[in-house]
Amino acid sequence: MSILTLESITKKYLFAKQPAVDNLNLSVNENCIFGFLGPNGAGKSTTINIVARLIKKDTGKVYFCNEEIKDGDYEYKRYIGFVLEKPMYFEKLTVREYLDFVGSMYDLDDKIKEKRIDELVEVLELTEKQNEWIEKYSAGMKKKVSLAAAIIHNPKLLILDEPLEGIDPLSAKRIKDIMKTMVQNGTSILISSHVLDTIEKICDEIAIINKGKIVFQSKTGDIRNKIKNDLTEETYESLEEIFIDVVSDKTNGKKEGKLSWLQ
Repeated sequence: MSILTLESITKKYLFAKQPAVDNLNLSVNENCIFGFLGPNGAGKSTTINIVARLIKKDTGKVYFCNEEIKDGDYEYKRYIGFVLEKPMYFEKLTVREYLDFVGSMYDLDDKIKEKRIDELVEVLELTEKQNEWIEKYSAGMKKKVSLAAAIIHNPKLLILDEPLEGIDPLSAKRIKDIMKTMVQNGTSILISSHVLDTIEKICDEIAIINKGKIVFQSKTGDIRNKIKNDLTEETYESLEEIFIDVVSDKTNGKKEGKLSWLQ
């Protein structure tokens, strides 16, 4: 069953030549990790911000647990966690103060809230600087604070926009383990990332968006069985091969750019 459905979503920014999201249809199933990929400017973050109600769509419908999210409806956010491309913090708070505030916003019981804060600070390796203001944190540490705030209420759906950007390898491994455990316990995850190798390894299904449209969608287990040459029946070797193939502009006659001093 689908936990998130986007139906004919369109968004065009003022003075833009083409829509950022163009009649997009997408469905994320329950209990899976769904990869949402695309080049810069393809429409990924716009789509995610529409779901987060940070951007107003022009047309289309968004459904969460088969219920349409209508204008003025924010109750659904109680069941979703977001790590956005440009997260906002109360930077004059410590991580513990910030998570205490977020937990209270979700009406968590005080004992449950404190236990979860303790565990999140420890697992995400924020203990050493837990008493410093967030404004002093590195970009990677701020990303971990965003993740902690997104999962403290144990959401039904977790939406992550570049969650591993600026994260060290050890922390990235821990975050991926957390994601897998959450799915095992009933959470669904939509993740947008440029790290294709990671996406191929952890996701159950992927969709590639380009110029506001879905240009490819597949179960990750089927990726290496996709035919790229009908004549020879040659198949793709990786998600990266498919990504480059489907987002490359083969119709405008442009040649691959080169640097003159490196030829």
